[in-house]
Amino acid sequence: MNIFLLFLSCILLSFSLLSLIRNDYWTFRVFDYPRLQKFVATAATLILVIVFFTEYFLPQWMLVGLLSLNLAFLGYQIIPFTPLGKKHILWSKNYISGQSIRIIISNVFQDNTNFQGCLDVLNKNEADLILLLETNKIWEQQTISLQKTHPFHYRVPQENTYGMILYSKYELLSPELKFLVEQDIPSIHTKIKLPCGQIIQLYALHPTPPVPNENPRSTERDKELLLIADMAKACSDPVIVIGDMNDVAWSYTTELFLKMSGLLDPRRGRGFYNSFHAHYPIMRFPLDHAFISTDFKLHKIKRLPNFNSDHFPIYIGLQYEPAAELQQQSIKASPEDIAIAQEKKHAVTYII
Repeated sequence: MNIFLLFLSCILLSFSLLSLIRNDYWTFRVFDYPRLQKFVATAATLILVIVFFTEYFLPQWMLVGLLSLNLAFLGYQIIPFTPLGKKHILWSKNYISGQSIRIIISNVFQDNTNFQGCLDVLNKNEADLILLLETNKIWEQQTISLQKTHPFHYRVPQENTYGMILYSKYELLSPELKFLVEQDIPSIHTKIKLPCGQIIQLYALHPTPPVPNENPRSTERDKELLLIADMAKACSDPVIVIGDMNDVAWSYTTELFLKMSGLLDPRRGRGFYNSFHAHYPIMRFPLDHAFISTDFKLHKIKRLPNFNSDHFPIYIGLQYEPAAELQQQSIKASPEDIAIAQEKKHAVTYII
């Protein structure tokens, strides 16, 4: 048992150390994802070490110390995404429909054929804006009935699992399709007119993940996120960025995006709201995001039922409140952050 616990401890400590290496290859970036799982495994291992190690010499004390340090480090990283953490976005106190926008982000899983299940979830939750990801021609045809309730739309069906469709009850102004980094990975950029007349800027994206069968590096994903961050920072209108970012809420790159964009994460101070993988509870991560400018407050956030996709839909209700920017602060970027962001934006990618 002691040898097994020593081996397990070394593995867990190695996983934490590897995640600290800022290398774009998937062999390093994959360790960003299971932070909660590493925390639970480290806590369990530490308890077992204390129980089964009957004699304590310097090596045993060192092992207990390293596991305790790792547990504290992982806890420090995940606490901001629990109710113990500070809220980035405050709750709105008075709901005003004309200043509000309800959003559903749903990666449908392209090979999923439960079209009616998807429509049932969407119709039951009555969002003003719906972003569907991994949509191909079949998904476009099967969800076209949403036009009855959401007359404004922008559809980009693709067969490579990176199609996207945007349905809106509110008017879309000058919607654009852009391929910022890779020629087959789209993003939708559009302004939206709220019922109160306020114009907001929306960016919808779905960059590739750093996994061997998709893209062995995070370079392209990081570059797209940081290019969007620059656009959000420069925009004079309120900004919402939504999509399957293929990055977890607590990663260094997500925090760098928040620093460079000046946007806020509604998960902070509330919960994980894990959206992937819907079929494996032990391996779930928050990959589907909404990042918001400081002039919004939060009305509601929840995870919706799954309809055979590998992702859960995420529902978020926001309210535009101009005075909110005096009450909410974004994370400030340091000179080092700015330098790293510049390096990532100018990194050589496979397809530019």
